[in-house]
Order: sequence, then structure tokens, then C-alpha cells
Amino acid sequence: MLRTESVLFLLLVDVLFCVPQHFSTVEDKLSAYLATEYETMVSEACRKYSLASWNYQTDVENKTKVQELENQTLAFAEFEKEQWQQYFSNVTWEDFEDETVKRQLRTLSVLGVSALDNAELSELNGCETRMTTIYSSAKICPITNGTCDLATEGLSLDPDLEGIMSTSRDYVTLLYTWFMWREVSGAKMREDYKKYVELSNLAANKNGFSDNGEMWRYEFESENFVEDMMKLWTQVEPLYLELHTFVRRKLKDFYGNFISDNDNYIPAHLLGNMWAQSWENIYDIVKPFPNATGVDVTKSLNDQGYRPLKMFQVSDEFYKSLGLPENSMSYDESVALIEKPEDGRVVVCHASAWDFCDRRDFRIKMCTKVNMEDFITIHHEMGHIQYYIQYKDQPYALRAGANPGFHEAVGDTIALSVATPQHLQKIGLLEDYADTEEDNINALMQIALQKVAFLPFGLLIDMWRWDVFSGKVNESQWNAHWWSLRESIQKVKAPGPRSELYFDPGAKYHVPANSQYISYFVAHILQFQFHKSLCIAAGEYEPNNPDKPLHKCDIYNSAEAGQLLRDGLSPGSSRHWREALFVMTGEREMNGAALLEYFQPLYEFLKAENDDGSTTAAGTSTTSGNYNSNTEEDTDQTVPIVIGAVLLAVVVVVIVGYLIFRRRAAKRNESV
Repeated sequence: MLRTESVLFLLLVDVLFCVPQHFSTVEDKLSAYLATEYETMVSEACRKYSLASWNYQTDVENKTKVQELENQTLAFAEFEKEQWQQYFSNVTWEDFEDETVKRQLRTLSVLGVSALDNAELSELNGCETRMTTIYSSAKICPITNGTCDLATEGLSLDPDLEGIMSTSRDYVTLLYTWFMWREVSGAKMREDYKKYVELSNLAANKNGFSDNGEMWRYEFESENFVEDMMKLWTQVEPLYLELHTFVRRKLKDFYGNFISDNDNYIPAHLLGNMWAQSWENIYDIVKPFPNATGVDVTKSLNDQGYRPLKMFQVSDEFYKSLGLPENSMSYDESVALIEKPEDGRVVVCHASAWDFCDRRDFRIKMCTKVNMEDFITIHHEMGHIQYYIQYKDQPYALRAGANPGFHEAVGDTIALSVATPQHLQKIGLLEDYADTEEDNINALMQIALQKVAFLPFGLLIDMWRWDVFSGKVNESQWNAHWWSLRESIQKVKAPGPRSELYFDPGAKYHVPANSQYISYFVAHILQFQFHKSLCIAAGEYEPNNPDKPLHKCDIYNSAEAGQLLRDGLSPGSSRHWREALFVMTGEREMNGAALLEYFQPLYEFLKAENDDGSTTAAGTSTTSGNYNSNTEEDTDQTVPIVIGAVLLAVVVVVIVGYLIFRRRAAKRNESV
């Protein structure tokens, strides 16, 4: 129920202004307030905060913008707290009849971090700002110049270090880059993260939750959310393990004895990505049929003179082909940011889509590179923009995804069509695609290196944070627990010793940025459910018809698929996610079956290849225990190679450690 003084206030309004009888209930009064005065005030307050946040993220070292963000964060929190205390804190919304009002109050009854007092909130904001600034401004020296001037010669994450990790095939260079990024990012924010955990948990407690992880999971409206996630992982894990085994063997062929025979893990620095979360950049190493057609259109994009703006325009055209609204405002360069600035500003380059709370201002922030990976990412970000547009007429509290995973899934669903050879041919980016069985396996492998390889990483980041927030893992074991999860779930290991002096989770943007990650795991399941349903609506997929398999479906130009998307997205969070899922798919539960169906031809290929290669999933040898048919000369030749590889790896680690020591020593001397 409402607080006593609020009820008396509403009754007084009845008496003074003769409010009609149909407005006599608390529910009716709250409904009217939410639709009028509150909607206007909260939209304005949210816009001011969002603009301050945008201005900071596009100029993170500008102290004026840092201060303005601090001011607006506190002002927005104060507004939310006042509204919560007066109207929402003691409302038994579960008893209300109007579903729209109930769902608004379910959201508004949780205050989040605004429950902290001003000093606590200011300290939390300071932690997050410092961590984000560390991450966005971090640089390392080139491997050829370990004591460089970072200001003029240093390499930033985007595009420099990500470029090295994606294109270099030199073991030592990859190892150095991997180690040094974690030295200049995560390792520097561990103390701030400790305080962040403490204050986030305090905010959760003030909202009635046991810890911040529980408060995060509240958004998913599932009493058994953790168990549901583990059930989904169990469903798709066999496919991942077959992919992992195949990729590990190919990397072993390429890197030789740098990859140990003593375990089943893949060293994290060899997968073409700074975090080993997506493996498409090593496609050239693991391509199943080297002589068959590939679908990487990076060269075609550059040969045809694509610039970031054109990539956005082509993406926008896809959405419009479905009968959906255009979203050119999101990449209007007078307000949006679609290329890394050359004016000296340090920006948060991590791609993101923004809703400025006024039902018309939506923007994308992205340091776009002209390659296929970013071409796909643009479609993902535009999925967020399209979702914003679809639910813009909902009340403020319901302008959100049906659950956080829905928001991430929309653009990825579109990208499943965009990445097909069939679509890339239609838009002139792919030529001479033969469409043989080998071509199809290659195409599926390229998508699996993005989608399937990501699954365990998408799961384990928040598994780690849930354990941190709950206190299940002590702060003295944070880094050890991180690598325990990486090894046990992802079958990926650190390329060298990692102690508690480091904070490797902080080397991933979403950890210092306080952004939930389980949403991406959910999205990687949902997008295939969405895709299957949209493909049926478009007439581009027919179950059990080998001429129209799911993995070849392209919904481009389908008004029917567009209408289904509109129907599922426009309610925002005004319905439970199971209802939204039912509208779009006819199902009420998340299920990995569509994902498995999509990759079934690849799974059969991988299983056959892995069986022929005498390995089981995750690389466990199935050969007989008395397999030792090498001659004495063979053994004598192999041992020195193994020893040499091990010694070289040790030398590299020592060199990296020495360079770290020299840089730290130089900083100490500068401060004396």
C-alpha cells in the first residue's frame, strides 16, 4: 500500500477538487499520475542524464564532462528517490488489476543504485568512471619498443591491439599483446572494483535483495533463472565441444608444440580476439575446405569503396526492406559518432546504441572499421535502435526489452540473414559463390566461430560476477576463480601464470562498465528461435525441406517477417517476456533447439572429423594407452622440439615480465 501521508494527500485532492468516483482508488490515481506528470518529468530527467553520459563517453578525459556526468547522475538519482519514496516504495502492485500499471510499478518499485545516499552514490560513480577511463585510455608500447613514449607511440585497444590480435599469427607478438593489455587495464582497477562490489551490494540490500547479482537477475522475471541458464548450456554444450576440439587440432597443426599435449585447453591468445570470445578471425587457420568458397567480404567492402557511413546506410536499408521505420537519425554524423575521432579526444569505442528518452533521439556510438565484423556489428546496433523506435510510445517504465536478452537478440537475428552467402550476393558483396556442400560447411563454420564459440564466454562472465557479489568467492581468489571458470566451461587457459596481482576480468569492457553480460548468452539462444519463426513467416524456410534449410534463410524484403518483428517488439516490457516470445515464435520457453538445427550440418561434419582425428570433444585422446609406435629416432627428434617450444614460451613470459618491471620502475622514478 502507499505510505500514509501519500494516501492522505490523494484523499485531500479528492475533497478539494471533487475527483470523480472512477478515480477514487489508489490504482486509478497512480495510473493517471504515471501517464501525465510523472511521464513528463522522468523523460526530461532521463534525457539530461543520458546526454551527460554521452558527452562523457565521447570525451572521457574532459574533466568538465566528467563533472557534468557526476552532477546529472546525482540529480537523476535524487529525482528517482523522491518519486520512489512518495509514490512507489510501499505499493502492493501485485494486487492491481491493470496489467500496464502493474508492470510499470514492478519496475519502479526497485530503485537500483539510486537507493544509495549521495555520498555513497558519488563514490560508486567515481569508481565506475575511473575504471571506464582506465579501460578507454589504456595504451601499451609496441613489442619492438618496450620503453616507448605512450602518448605519441603507444598502441590503444581499438584499433591497434584488436588489429594485432585478429591478424597476427606470430606467437610471441600475440603473447606480448595479450599480457600487456591486462597489465594496463584490469590490473589497475582491482581496488576500485572492490569498492564497486561493496557499494553495489549495499544498493541491492537497500532494495531488498541479498546482493547485486540477485538485483540484476530480477529483470529476467524467472524464479529459476540460474538453473534455466545452465539447462540451456547443457543443451548446446555438445556442439561447442565438437567445435572446440576441431579448432584446437587445427591450431595445434599451425602452432605445433606451443600448444601442449598435456591438457585439452586452447591458449587464450591464439583465438583471434583479445578475450577469446569470438574466433572468426582465425577462420583462415581452421577453414574446413581451403579450396572452397569463403564468405568474408572485408576485401569486397574495401574494393567497392565502402566507408562507415555507407555501411550504416546499407544496414538501414535492410530494416526498411521489412517494412520497418528508417533510422537514419541513429547514424547522423552531426550528433552520432560512427568513426573514431581524429581530434585528440579519447572515446569509449565499444559499440553501443543510445535512447535519449524523448521518443525521437536515438544514436549509435561506434569506432567503425571497414570489415565484415563491423558490418555485422552495425546490424546488431541497429537492432537496438529499431527496438527503441518500436516501443517508443510505451510509458517510460516500459520502454525496455521484454527482458535484457531480447534487446541483444534483435539485431543478431537480422545479422543471421545478412551473413548468409545468399544475402551477400544480393547486395553485391559476394561473387562466384558455388553453393556446394563444402561451401555450405565453410559458411556455417564462419558463423559458428562467432555464435557457437561465444556461448560459454557469454555465460561465464556473469557466473563469475554472481559469485563475487554473493561472496561465494573471496576477493583473494577473484582471478583464480575467473580462470577456473574459463578452463572448466570454455576450455580456454591463460597463456602464462596469472596471480592475484592481476584482475583479468577487468580487461573486458563490460566488467568495469557495470554492464550485465548474461543478456548476450540469452540473446545467442533467442536469436535462433526468432530467426526460425521469421524465416517461416517469410517463406524462406520449410522444416524437413532440404532445399530450404534454416541456415540459408534470408528474410530480406519480407513484409511478413517485418510485421512479426513489429508485433513482438512494440510492446516493450509491457508484457512478460514469455508472452512476447509466444507472439514471435509460438513458444513460451527459451530453447536451444533452433540453434542446434541451424548448425546440424556442421555438427555432423565436426563429429566425423573429430572421430577420424582420434579425439573426443574437448580434445581428449581416444587412442589406446599403448600407443607408442614411434621409432627411437622419431622420439629423439620430437623431444628437442617440445623442450625448445617450452623454453621459448618461458623466455617470452620472462621478457614480458621484464618489460612490465621496467615500465613500473620508470614510473616510480618519475614520481620521485
